[in-house]
Amino acid sequence: MRILCLNQFFHPDTAATGQILSDLTRELAAQGHEVTVICGKSAYGESDPAAPPPVTIVRSKPLPFSRSYHGRIGSYASYFITAIVQSLRCRRPDVILTLTTPPLLSLVGTLIKHLRGARHFIWEMDLYPDVAVDLGLFGADSLVARTIGSLADYSRDKANGVIALGDDMSERLINRGMSPDKVHVVQNWADRAEIRPHPFQELPLTLYYSGNLGLAHDISTIQQVMLSVAGDDRFKFVFAGGGPQRKTLQDFCEHHGLRQVTFPPYCGRAQLSHNLSTGHLGLVTQKPQTTGSIVPSKVYGIMAAGRPLLYIGSRCATPARIIDHFQCGWQVEAGASEALVALLKRLVNRPDEIREAGARARQAFIDNFDRRIGVARIAAIIGAEPRRAAATA
Repeated sequence: MRILCLNQFFHPDTAATGQILSDLTRELAAQGHEVTVICGKSAYGESDPAAPPPVTIVRSKPLPFSRSYHGRIGSYASYFITAIVQSLRCRRPDVILTLTTPPLLSLVGTLIKHLRGARHFIWEMDLYPDVAVDLGLFGADSLVARTIGSLADYSRDKANGVIALGDDMSERLINRGMSPDKVHVVQNWADRAEIRPHPFQELPLTLYYSGNLGLAHDISTIQQVMLSVAGDDRFKFVFAGGGPQRKTLQDFCEHHGLRQVTFPPYCGRAQLSHNLSTGHLGLVTQKPQTTGSIVPSKVYGIMAAGRPLLYIGSRCATPARIIDHFQCGWQVEAGASEALVALLKRLVNRPDEIREAGARARQAFIDNFDRRIGVARIAAIIGAEPRRAAATA
């Protein structure tokens, strides 16, 4: 089967969507499928030193991704043009799979579907325009939101299927008018061989946040918690990675003289297993209003590392549902800083409780969220049956 994948991020970029698409395409190619990926220049995260997936990679030129407003618009426009032109030039695909960087990329998939007679599936990594509305970038009834929403829903209606990252995202899509029969839920994944548990360290009790600290992530709750336990050497906080709210959090800690907080940079995938295991609890935060418009992907790496989840966000969100179902961590509502402080002061004296929750997290991950399981689910949805035994581990 010939499969065409469209997303601005791809190997060697370590942006979450690039990593997950790299995993999928590597496995599809190993199963005998002919895969082409049209992507942008790598400029979002760190570079993955591993060999690229054995697929045809077409990169847009000349504008790489930029975090500035005008740079981002130029990068998106450059990529859209490349995606259309190269999709028309490549061999006719049987299946088109579009992700959501940049927003409305599904429109390219819809166009190519009709021009070339391929099936089209949309893999919703973030839900637009919902996430922008949730973050207050424009109003729900604004012309921008209504226009983006109409275009996105048009593509979804014309697609052969839409893949959501969790039940909360699926519910949002259905509420937007999608037929439940067209919505498939496949949660993101990590690799059990790549991320393994390491022994728990002694005190201080360490909360480890890994990855992007973006606009959709709640930081005010953890700020109040860090103030409440300032000077208590039993607690430590690590925020590894980057993102637009990282500087805000760093400035807050410096202003208040918080000495129990460190800010290491992004790490490569090879170091992630060790680094995640230096924490006792894997911290995940999400603003409640974004429930269903985003689904934090860092959840699965934490579980793979055998660490319990500590989720600050709505009880209806996917991470909270995982915690409740598998008893593999703790959830607190955004703003409930006093409850979180009380929880941490209880857990610091109960290391066995943390270890047991971590063991349940690892087992739940192996049974439900390992890379091979997730890839097989996506392949089944798009109809990519294996042509030969997979050659990858």
